[in-house]
Amino acid sequence: MSFKAAAVQMCSGVDPVKNAAAMARLVREAAAEGATYVQTPEMTGMLQRDRAAARAVLADEAHDIIVKTGSELAVELGIHMHVGSTAIALADGKIANRGFLFGPDGRILNRYDKIHMFDVDLDNGESWRESAAYTAGSEARVLSLPFAEMGFAICYDVRFPALFRAQAMAGAEVMTVPAAFTKQTGEAHWEILLRARAIENGVFIIAAAQAGRHEDGRETFGHSMIIDPWGTVLASAGATGAAVIVAEIDPAAVKAAHDKIPNLRNGREFSVEKIAGAVAGGVAA
Repeated sequence: MSFKAAAVQMCSGVDPVKNAAAMARLVREAAAEGATYVQTPEMTGMLQRDRAAARAVLADEAHDIIVKTGSELAVELGIHMHVGSTAIALADGKIANRGFLFGPDGRILNRYDKIHMFDVDLDNGESWRESAAYTAGSEARVLSLPFAEMGFAICYDVRFPALFRAQAMAGAEVMTVPAAFTKQTGEAHWEILLRARAIENGVFIIAAAQAGRHEDGRETFGHSMIIDPWGTVLASAGATGAAVIVAEIDPAAVKAAHDKIPNLRNGREFSVEKIAGAVAGGVAA
């Protein structure tokens, strides 16, 4: 069956209570537009570069305000509510970058911990070491929902096509990519990466993003997107500020894309051999 999906774009600050209130307002707006699945961005609950300040307000899953609010919104609105991710305090002192999908009864149907850590050095001097504070996930899942088979990723995961291919091979029809892409990398790669993951796997992509200048000084790219299995952008948001985008998702389009270009079936095993290049006096043996 087809369903309406929404991606909620936010500009989360350093206060989880304020961010929870902003999330609730936007999710209610999405539900009012008919969305029965609503996704928020990566780090919905807080974007805070000061790790000491972040740790001072972090909570474990049982006491986290974003988790609590997400569950309550799912029940109130009768929707599948996807908190793209939020920072969760772990017993060992580290943090999980964890997404939650709540059913209409408020129960957690799936948790996903971001697998690939954003450890990069960019041309503009930005340097990020996510692995210094966060514990990487190690498990991907495809969740069977009444309206679609859903796979999960978070932000930097989008640069690792094997994750998407594995979930597509396991039957995923919709892949979710909540994110907080930097402005620099977003301008260069955001749309092309999302469309490539949709096209090469013949799946829908729903990607709610953080957008604009945040209280901690960082700037994120925005441009939340919903993309169909042929790579067509069905809905997109702007570069800054809160927004809600909605699109109709018809899983039949996944089968149609796979029937036209059955690359999931046509893939073949192969080996890779590294050989020497040309050498003086001829070609290396």
